[in-house]
Amino acid sequence: MKLVKNMLAAAATSALLLGAGGAYAQAGETVRIAVIDPQSGPFANIGLNILHTLQFLAERDGGKNNPAGVKFEMVPFDNKMSGPESLNVLKAAIDQGIRYVVQGGSGSGVAGALIDAINKHNERNPGKEVVYLNYAAVDPDLTNSKCSFWHFSFDANTVMKMEAIGTAIKDDKNVKKVYLLNQNYGHGQQVTKYAKEILARKAPNVQIVGEELHPFGQVKDFAPYIAKIKASGADTIITGNFGNDLSLVFKAAKDAGLDVNFYTYYAGAAGTPTAIGNTGLGKIKFVYPTYSNLPSKEYQDLFKAFGQKFPNESFATSPAYNIFKALPLAMAKAKSTDPVKVAKAMENLTFKSFTGDVTMRGSDHQLQQPLYLATWNKVDAKNPIDIEKTGNTWTMEKTFESYISSTPTTCQMKRPA
Repeated sequence: MKLVKNMLAAAATSALLLGAGGAYAQAGETVRIAVIDPQSGPFANIGLNILHTLQFLAERDGGKNNPAGVKFEMVPFDNKMSGPESLNVLKAAIDQGIRYVVQGGSGSGVAGALIDAINKHNERNPGKEVVYLNYAAVDPDLTNSKCSFWHFSFDANTVMKMEAIGTAIKDDKNVKKVYLLNQNYGHGQQVTKYAKEILARKAPNVQIVGEELHPFGQVKDFAPYIAKIKASGADTIITGNFGNDLSLVFKAAKDAGLDVNFYTYYAGAAGTPTAIGNTGLGKIKFVYPTYSNLPSKEYQDLFKAFGQKFPNESFATSPAYNIFKALPLAMAKAKSTDPVKVAKAMENLTFKSFTGDVTMRGSDHQLQQPLYLATWNKVDAKNPIDIEKTGNTWTMEKTFESYISSTPTTCQMKRPA
């Protein structure tokens, strides 16, 4: 009888604990997340910086520091910037029982292949579903024609950023003739396409004097491209290039004495500020969900802490921050780490980011957030963050609230029962 009473008392206590702390039902569990990005080859500096960013955030926001009480372990897989290799390492991650994947630094082509493979895996393997958290692959098709219940985009897509660039160029009296220089793959093609459409609508007086799609990750010297741009009379270059393909553009422009405006997507990415150096002050710009001198104490503290842990790197991939805010909140809401339940809980989730409230739109899984246009300038008292020890920094030029950068979606999402 005494044993029965003790068992009943224990059960009652457990029920009370679960009722009082339901959000912590998974407390102490470790969630493994596969990082599928380049850790070797010409884009390794980007991939390793992102891996360090994810590891830093996983440690910072793990366990008692998040509402679900879960820990995160980042498991790196080198995809060598290759679509087929990405699918190979995705299979390896799934075989290891990993149910969450992050990727973005190896581009939208890889992202599309991962979405397709994850869709097929999840359909064939109920109970072993995988969720894909995308922090940087920004082809708008990923949340439109290729949208998937299993995919969540935490960066602003190509169109959202081009809407912001078009708005800025409309008001920039220094822009009269534009040259489009982009990598020949999904994202670069989309930058070219939407630059034409959006500039025609927002800045019809601006002339596009040339366009070029170059091989992705293969050009060693951009001097011939810069010579063509110089001959065109362009005063501005719009480019979606990133990594080595952007650093080499800046090197060639510097060597040729090409003094033009740059509107970019990724001039703030790891390694590129070093390539820019002291050239292009006041003329090189990029549009992104954050910038180095964002007036947020949490962001500034995080930026400094990351720099202390990785002295030769900068916290350059801020959308990763939102992953580690949304994911544990969704796990707390679902009271589970099961990918199906967590994905459903993440839909229409509103949470606080550096810039205020942001929302993961349920219709297409595209995060709705403000964007900033930042310009490369000298460090000063108001903008003290020194980027990559250049003595220069990114200063805010324009803010675009969520309703400005937000774009409609054509997504027809198939959801699990």
